[in-house]
Amino acid sequence: MRFVKYPIINLVNDHLINYPTPINIHYAWNFGFLSAICLIIQILTGIFLAMHYTPHVDLAFASVEHIMRDVNYGWLLRYAHANGASMFFIIVYIHIFRGLYFGSYVKPKQWVWVIGVLILLLMIITAFIGYVLPWGQMSLWGATVITNLVSAVPLIGDSIVTWLWGGFSVDNATLNRFFSLHYLLPFVIAAVSLLHITLLHQDGSGNPLGIESKVDKISMFPYFIVKDFLGLTLFLIFFAFFIYFFPNILGHSDNYIEANPMVTPAHIVPEWYFLPFYAILRSIPHKLGGVIAMLASILILATLPWIHSTEIRSSRFRPFYKIFYGILLSACFLLGWIGGMPVEDPYILIGQILSIFYFFYFLIIIPVLGQLERFLLYNKNLSSWPNTGIIITGSRIWTYKTLKH
Repeated sequence: MRFVKYPIINLVNDHLINYPTPINIHYAWNFGFLSAICLIIQILTGIFLAMHYTPHVDLAFASVEHIMRDVNYGWLLRYAHANGASMFFIIVYIHIFRGLYFGSYVKPKQWVWVIGVLILLLMIITAFIGYVLPWGQMSLWGATVITNLVSAVPLIGDSIVTWLWGGFSVDNATLNRFFSLHYLLPFVIAAVSLLHITLLHQDGSGNPLGIESKVDKISMFPYFIVKDFLGLTLFLIFFAFFIYFFPNILGHSDNYIEANPMVTPAHIVPEWYFLPFYAILRSIPHKLGGVIAMLASILILATLPWIHSTEIRSSRFRPFYKIFYGILLSACFLLGWIGGMPVEDPYILIGQILSIFYFFYFLIIIPVLGQLERFLLYNKNLSSWPNTGIIITGSRIWTYKTLKH
C-alpha cells in the first residue's frame, strides 16, 4: 500500500517494512543496524554531556568531574558515551570484516563500500578529538603527539600544526576547536550513513552465498526486524555489563589525572581502537613514511572494489582465501597488541612484520589470488575437479560437472 500524501511514511515503508531482504541472511548482517544504534546513542549522550561540559583548559577536567558527581545520572551519561565509542568501533570492525569475508565490496556495491570506509575515517577523527576533551594527561599528550605528526608534511606541515592548535602548543584554542568539531562530526557521520544505506538499498542487500537474485526475498518486517531487535537486546546486555561493572577498563588510567604540560606520561598510547593503526605508524622508522603508511592502511580498504580479481563474492567457496583471511584477522589483533607495547625490541620487529603482511594482503594476495583461482577453475585439465558441487560467480551458478564439459 502506498501513502502518496505522506512521503516520510513511504520512506519508512520502502526501507524498513517492505524492503526486499534475502531470505538466507544471518546474524552477521545485524551489525549494520547495531552500528546505527551506537551512533544514535553517541549523539544523544553527547548532546546532554555538552550541556554541562566547559571547553576551557582550566575548567574542562573539573566539568567532567562535576558531570560524574553532581549531575543527575551524569555518571551514566559519561560512561555510556565513553564506552559507547568502544562499542561503536567493535560493531563497525565486525561489520567491516564481515564485508571482507562475504565480498561486500564487489560490484555493484562498490560505492556502498567506499562510503563505508569514509564513515570509518570520520569515526576515527571524531573519536580522536573526543578523547582530548576530558583534558586528562593522556588527552593532552595524545593530542600533542598525533597532531605533531602533521608537521612531517613537507613545506606546509608546521603551518598546518599551528592552525590545528590555534597557537604554538596544545592549549585553550585547541580544546575549543576540538569541542566544536566533536559536536559537529557525528551529524556529518549520520548524513553519510544515510547515503550509505540509500546506496545499499538501491541495489539490494547481499547474502552469504554472494548471489544476485531477484527471488527468494521477503519483506524486512516482521522477520528481520525481529531478528535485529534480538541482536540489539544481546548487544545492550553486553554494553550494560561494561557500563555497570567495568566502566573504566577500556580507557587509560592516566586520563583520570588532570592534564599537566610539565609532566610527560611514561608511555603515551591512544585508545584501544586506534592501536593497530598506531602500530603501523610506529613500525616505519621515518616520520613522514609512518604517517603515510597509517593513512594508507585505512584508505587501502577503499580500493578493494578495483584491485580484487574474482567474481566469487562469498568466501564459503574460496578455501585458499579463507586461510589468508584468518591470517589477516590474526595480524590485526596482534597489531593492536603491539600498538600498546613500548617502542622497543622485539615489539618493533614484530610490528614491522605484521605491517608488511597487512599491505601484502591487500596489494598482492587479493589481486593475485583471484587470478590463481580463475586459472585453476578454467584451465583445460579439469579432471581433478570432483563431479559434484557448485561454484558461484556473481549471479551465475556453475556445476563442476558442467565446467568439465
